[in-house]
Amino acid sequence: MSSSPHPHNLIVIGGGAAGFFGAISAAQAGLQNILILERGPEILTKVRISGGGRCNVTHDCYDPRELVANYPRGVKSLIGAFHRFQPADTITWFEEQGVELKVESDGRIFPTTDNSETIINALTSAARENGVTWHTRCGVEKVRMVDGIFQLKTTEGTTYLTKSLLVATGGIRSKHARIPAEDLGHKLSPSVPSLFTFKIEDYRLHGLPGVSVPNASLRAGKIETQGPLLITHWGLSGPATLKASAWGARELSEIDYHFDLEVNWTGSETPDSLQRKFAEQRREHGKRKVEKRSIIEGITRRLWQRLTEAARITEATTWANLTREQSERLAHELAAAKFKVTGKSLNKEEFVTCGGVSLDDLNLKTMESKSVPNLYFAGEVLDVDGVTGGFNFQSAWTTGHLAGLAVNERLHCNSSGIV
Repeated sequence: MSSSPHPHNLIVIGGGAAGFFGAISAAQAGLQNILILERGPEILTKVRISGGGRCNVTHDCYDPRELVANYPRGVKSLIGAFHRFQPADTITWFEEQGVELKVESDGRIFPTTDNSETIINALTSAARENGVTWHTRCGVEKVRMVDGIFQLKTTEGTTYLTKSLLVATGGIRSKHARIPAEDLGHKLSPSVPSLFTFKIEDYRLHGLPGVSVPNASLRAGKIETQGPLLITHWGLSGPATLKASAWGARELSEIDYHFDLEVNWTGSETPDSLQRKFAEQRREHGKRKVEKRSIIEGITRRLWQRLTEAARITEATTWANLTREQSERLAHELAAAKFKVTGKSLNKEEFVTCGGVSLDDLNLKTMESKSVPNLYFAGEVLDVDGVTGGFNFQSAWTTGHLAGLAVNERLHCNSSGIV
């Protein structure tokens, strides 16, 4: 077994978004001798696959108090961090690397190339230009501190030494991601999926995969969300579903993902307001068949026909012949449909977990451990997770940046320790 003869100034465990951005931030601030260790065969894998391969870099939201509302875990704690580095800073940083970004109608921000390789190239180029190096297929098996120096035993048989350690191992669902934090005495809250779709077996959804509505409302117990909703082969997906899964991650896990879901396909209509619309149809289009045409903007004809069928409205029924019972059933199917959720299906591109190192254990100005000096954390290893839309990457950029700056400042305050 070999050992590096001199300690690095900073070693980052994890070659993902937070790890790379932390290393780059430290290097751009002036720190040298920085190494990233990545267990897998490739770096920045989640960056590569996110957003369908386009990479949803961040979100078009620049008020920290509004921004934190998109984080089911970390709402209050992240306000200060986002005052120090927020989406506007992310946009500026990537533009300075020559990356042009665009804002889509739902607020998500992507590179204009619609290619995640653009973001990967920007990160790797900045790292190289600032002297950051990295090793892949180099997992960390054990971490300990001896005389103020971290010793990292790796899968390749080498022991690395470093004065500062940034842990950015990602979600803690694997034991390897938990090793550094646990070896150094940090307790981790349990990991459960935070972004997933709902498994529903219901005839009302059969044959409709790919059908979507632009603004539905969902309610499951105390969890309420709103946004685009997508019917899939296995149930429901789309931003409204993913938001609900994020906000209810722990609660839904505790009931094994079996619960009642109420869907308002219209988003904001009520049974009463729909009854008024139906009355208007009777007056103005009494001879028109109910199932022929959707009268709600955003609800496609295919979905409308399925909902009228669920309300037991026949193909021959006209608005003039619609009975009170049929009208009430249709209003209910549109604005308060009940579904049984019987499980979850992971959204592979956006797979995120909640759980990890508690923010209470860190100095949130620096992301440094309160109990272990020169130990920093960033990214998904923290018990922080955002809803879909670029928020998880933003927390990675923010926490990585703050940690990188803090490492540089700490070591330069003790300039005799810089190598």
